[in-house]
Amino acid sequence: MTRIAPKSPSAHIASTIVLELQSYFVDALNNLSKTLGSDKPFSPVEWFRDAGTHGGGVRYEAVDEQLFDRGSVNYSQVHYDDDETKKLSSATAISTIIHPKNPLVPSMHMHISWTQMRDGSGYWRVMADLNPSNSDASDTQRFEKMLQEVAGSYYDEGSAQGKRYFYIPALERHRGVSHFYLENFNSGDEVADQSFALSFGKEVIDTYISIIDNAIQNHTKYDEVALINQLNYHTLYLFQVLTLDRGTTSGLLIHDQNDVGIMGSLPSHVDKALLQSWVGRLNGVQNDLLQGIVDALGEGNKVLVDEPIKAVLANVVRHHYKTHPEAIALQASGDHIPPTVDNHR
Repeated sequence: MTRIAPKSPSAHIASTIVLELQSYFVDALNNLSKTLGSDKPFSPVEWFRDAGTHGGGVRYEAVDEQLFDRGSVNYSQVHYDDDETKKLSSATAISTIIHPKNPLVPSMHMHISWTQMRDGSGYWRVMADLNPSNSDASDTQRFEKMLQEVAGSYYDEGSAQGKRYFYIPALERHRGVSHFYLENFNSGDEVADQSFALSFGKEVIDTYISIIDNAIQNHTKYDEVALINQLNYHTLYLFQVLTLDRGTTSGLLIHDQNDVGIMGSLPSHVDKALLQSWVGRLNGVQNDLLQGIVDALGEGNKVLVDEPIKAVLANVVRHHYKTHPEAIALQASGDHIPPTVDNHR
């Protein structure tokens, strides 16, 4: 099969940007594996939207289990050049999450995407957040300083939206320690916005690679408490992604051709008992969603979230929101709520 690219010049430029960021990040991660791990490069997995007619993507998955608990660097581009009934013309994105093996090394999530409508208008979504299971103040300060410098005049808005988006009301805490999120971003200068998207992504990658390089080399020993904190945090991460994250939900509702890839942000193990203890804290039918998630996991407390479980979880989330579409209003948001699913109809 062949992935067919959209015809729009703006979509082509967006694809060039996010593919450059994907290659840049994967090369840096592979270098870490070569110098500090077991020298096992990330492995590519390709997927196709409608047999490639409407695009698709490729994700690179971590296979170095010495360094990474889970890691995924996803590129996707879907389009509807052959269907003028769709509101959306194309959507192009890099979305990545790295969960290191060492509990003293922080996880990081980044998402940069270009959405182009049928009338030619469009906007960027720019996100990054640092996610340690065992916090280190110097790492947080360094990541935050980088965000301030690379975002410039956009920092205050991005920081405020990030803190809002990654807040978990049921647990009265945030996912992560440093957050940035610009939604519906379009300054009116297309070239400047493209340059910002690329420079933002590269600065996030450079800073994160430096942080984890340093942490891996300087935190070679850790205790059981650090491992428990990591399992608890990974459980919270899965909870936030599957009950609050609009991007994950939208992807699952739009199509079912990349479920495992969309679930690529999930860590390898979670504490099932801890998840169960949070049932009852959510709003209304969201408790049913969480119970369905718990029921889909394996036996025991520390349970493996493998590919078959990811596929089941994808169906649990998809079924829930198709049955209760009003529940989407209970998910996280910044200052703008993009009509992502509606755009694909």
